[in-house]
Amino acid sequence: MSMAARCALLGNTFLNNISLDRNNSFSAALNNRNNLFAAALKPSNLLSGGRGRISRNSFKVSRIFVSAASKDGEAAATVTSEKSVMSVAEADKVSAVLFDMDGVLCNSEEASRLAAVDMFAEMGVQVTPDDFIPFMGTGEANFLGGVAKVKGVKDFDPRVAKELFYEIYLKKYARPNSGLGYPGALDLIMQCKKEGLKVAVASSADRKKIDANMAAAGIPLSNFDAIIGADSFMNLKPAPDIFLAAAKALNVPPNECVVIEDAVAGIQAANAAKMRCIAVTTTLSEEKLWQAGTSLVRRDIGNISLSDILNCRRAGDYCY
Repeated sequence: MSMAARCALLGNTFLNNISLDRNNSFSAALNNRNNLFAAALKPSNLLSGGRGRISRNSFKVSRIFVSAASKDGEAAATVTSEKSVMSVAEADKVSAVLFDMDGVLCNSEEASRLAAVDMFAEMGVQVTPDDFIPFMGTGEANFLGGVAKVKGVKDFDPRVAKELFYEIYLKKYARPNSGLGYPGALDLIMQCKKEGLKVAVASSADRKKIDANMAAAGIPLSNFDAIIGADSFMNLKPAPDIFLAAAKALNVPPNECVVIEDAVAGIQAANAAKMRCIAVTTTLSEEKLWQAGTSLVRRDIGNISLSDILNCRRAGDYCY
């Protein structure tokens, strides 16, 4: 069966399937759709650009092929489809992975909140670890300053507070080789490198904390092609500046980057940078991560596969 005929069969069958499955769950309908793709488009790489991936955008293109086949004939439709599929494959290209640090590579979000509680206690201000959750992923100055503002702390100096915070954090919570890294983090980094992807740390934390956390996690900094911290930026996450700087340092277009994040601010920054994002539920609920606009959700970095990264779509598309 020719490519155009397959697309026509797929389009008609899928539309009928949607009608039949109207009362079923979305996930069931999606599974049926995926099965139809597998059955109608063989070999499996027909629309994949070599990676065996078919996105929602590919299906939309297939429907255009059906119209072309019915109007202009099979041969014309086949030529059009080949050109369109090439553009889809190019749009799906992944060249780099940008790793957030706290809550992604390192199990350090709770440690950071506890160190912040200790810091405020030394200032005579009572706070709880949960007070800091709304400010996670925005950099230490905002992380500390946001709570200080909520609590009405007078004459709060974020620079002084940050130095005290780092003194407590590095001494008490981020000792070298203390097991701060998430299981599977280093393995995923090495898988990405083996695949030929560039990798970077892109964090709203200062370089001082990045160095300490990586040492505590036992993840050599030499594994990364770029390390981007907050020190040189006025606008931190949710602004896209850090991620855009990482893409520039790697010499990779932003739309070829996949970000791995745990915080709402990080997801928003990835979206603002026009990058795809995989979020982990180490800090926030799956529901909050979806609401923030992530492309895919996994439990933690140990549950992210290389396939997840290579097949990740932008928010609003499907990741599978």
